[in-house]
Amino acid sequence: MNIKQAQYIQTIANEGSITAAAKKLYISQPSLSQMVRQVEKELGVTLFDRTSLPLRLTYAGEKYLECAHTMIVANDRLENQLQDIRQENSGHLRLGISVQRGMRILPLAMPKFIARYPNVSLELRETGSVRMEDLLRYGEIDLAFAALESTSARFDYKLIEKETTGILVGRSSKLAERFESGTAIPLKEAKNEQFVSLKQGHSIRVVQDQLFRMLDIDPKILMEVDSLEMAKRVTVSCGACMLCPDIYFDETVIKKGVFYPLKGVENHRHFYACWRKGEDLPRYAEDLIEIVAGVLDGRRAWEI
Repeated sequence: MNIKQAQYIQTIANEGSITAAAKKLYISQPSLSQMVRQVEKELGVTLFDRTSLPLRLTYAGEKYLECAHTMIVANDRLENQLQDIRQENSGHLRLGISVQRGMRILPLAMPKFIARYPNVSLELRETGSVRMEDLLRYGEIDLAFAALESTSARFDYKLIEKETTGILVGRSSKLAERFESGTAIPLKEAKNEQFVSLKQGHSIRVVQDQLFRMLDIDPKILMEVDSLEMAKRVTVSCGACMLCPDIYFDETVIKKGVFYPLKGVENHRHFYACWRKGEDLPRYAEDLIEIVAGVLDGRRAWEI
């Protein structure tokens, strides 16, 4: 096994087809197919079940990919360490963050980061928090800022910001007529209201579904959307409800909405910086974490 082979096999497994992997790797499909056949011939096993689409790893393929992943991570770690030794103030950081978090954080954090590290290039991966752990696990990003439960033994976490889960409600709703904004209420008080829901892939959706199952609530879903900003605006304009962390109850909805912290519910998903366990982050990555934590502290103080 060599690094290139390991990276190619991992890409095929992630993409689900040799054609898609070849496109992503900028090589020809026949060349990639030949490489796979050569590796399988040398190993004496089949790595992929070619009777299914997307391609699935065989048992031997799973074992190969486990070793390949370890090898790739070790190689990346060594390269990062050497790069840090060669030039402490330059490098390349692959960062994962959700679109909504990025809108809130990056305009504040990036001017400070760029001023301190003008020679560090940043590769941004924007996706929901639910997908972020997979990207870290398979080595596609180096650092994630995401709303997670800090329970995985695979990663190290640094708490950036605690969140309170609550109900965002339009002022024209019946719920808003019954309770003053800021009052902690049980979720069952809203069981007969219409809800705007985010689609699968958002951390808010994970919390929402868990709470509805736990409390045996079958909500009336007015609309499912992919954009948090749209969900908030539809909620307040239609007099509906949505589950939402308190950090997103901002100036864009404060005139038309009210927010109720959930009573009797402990939120376990908070905003963390997250990276693979045992890896030494470059100094510029550690400093980015501190910059983000600092600007959020400043923003929260300003909002309060």
